[in-house]
Amino acid sequence: QVQLVESGGGLVQPGGSLRLSCAASGSISTITAMGWYRQAPGNQRELVALTTRGGSTNYGNSVKGRFTISRDNAKNTVYLQMNSLKPEDTAVYYCNAATWGGRNYWGQGTQVTVSS
Repeated sequence: QVQLVESGGGLVQPGGSLRLSCAASGSISTITAMGWYRQAPGNQRELVALTTRGGSTNYGNSVKGRFTISRDNAKNTVYLQMNSLKPEDTAVYYCNAATWGGRNYWGQGTQVTVSS
């Protein structure tokens, strides 16, 4: 089992920045990748960014060049630095951990609202 606790969401003006954090606990050694997904009302959940155990990263097209995913292995924490935020970035952001065997774990979600 893997537990994920997210923090860092909130309200920000267009053009602003936020940093999300996701702390993992439990069966850390089974995690193969961690990432962030988001879901806006009426939309499907979509990939924002992910990082693999080997250090590679992948980003959704709409956030490339604006968002950066990073990890602190000593703290078992993944971060999402979000810059140049747009109103269309408004969504609930979920942390995800994928493990050996294909199981996925999700955090509780954190709301990000971009509005003036």
